[in-house]
Amino acid sequence: MKITITGSLGNISKPLTEELVQKGHIVSVITSSAERENEIEKIGAKALIGSVNDLDFLTEAFTGADAVYCMIPRANYFDLNLDLDTFTRKIGNNYAKAIEKSGVKRVVFLSSIGAHLEKNSGIIQRYNEIESILEQLSDVSITFMRPTSFFYNLEAYIPMIKNSGSIFANYGAGELIPWVSPLDIAAAAAEELTAPLNGKKIRYVSSEELTGNESAAILGAAIGKPDLKWVLVSDEQVLEGLINAGMQPKIAQGLVEMYAGLYNGLLGEDYYQNRPAEMGKTKLAAYAKDFAAKYNQ
Repeated sequence: MKITITGSLGNISKPLTEELVQKGHIVSVITSSAERENEIEKIGAKALIGSVNDLDFLTEAFTGADAVYCMIPRANYFDLNLDLDTFTRKIGNNYAKAIEKSGVKRVVFLSSIGAHLEKNSGIIQRYNEIESILEQLSDVSITFMRPTSFFYNLEAYIPMIKNSGSIFANYGAGELIPWVSPLDIAAAAAEELTAPLNGKKIRYVSSEELTGNESAAILGAAIGKPDLKWVLVSDEQVLEGLINAGMQPKIAQGLVEMYAGLYNGLLGEDYYQNRPAEMGKTKLAAYAKDFAAKYNQ
């Protein structure tokens, strides 16, 4: 198959590209960085240098592909001039238009847990909107991948752990957090891209369900802090901390609302009704080694 991948060589797109190439598929990787070209070619894929914000480029990149993998690039939450809603919406609309214009018939879109919600989901609300737009495309089979909380998001707590010795958050503690490894998302995406599908489907991806306290214990053991605690604090305290750290206030508010939804069950209500038949292979204990390496840098 000819498959086009967005996301350059990110945490998901790189292992996804590697797996698809190893299985004999012809893979093209969209990257905005010309510096990535050699690395992409070493994997055995073709680099397409351009931006997903450029509709003409995106359409050309999708044309002739048997399947495409679409994801929204990460944004800088500390950019005070960033309009996150506009940023996300534009790329989502570009994907829909490029899919339609190119005639590609098989799509995997990286969405998110909580994408079933039209409101009260914070910064991920736009995924609900993008799914709705893509849902309207006719004669295109689409898998909406809805991963849970990413392991690597825990790295944001490293400065906090170093400064205070604990993790303070408005979710977790004694409540379950469904965690996921990018490696497991990549494996699931590879399956979907190469599997026949007629219509639209939703696939949740998760690696392990742990409480915040259990998560802290695993991380603490890996970094030599066996007494590491996960401390539940108020939404207001988290918001204040994020803003004081320099995060854009509107984005900080959206982040707090998202995690509040995870804690009160709203964000995960559809996930828990449609859990994956099998959890991913990579567990937090394995990821904790990478966390410890980042912690000790």
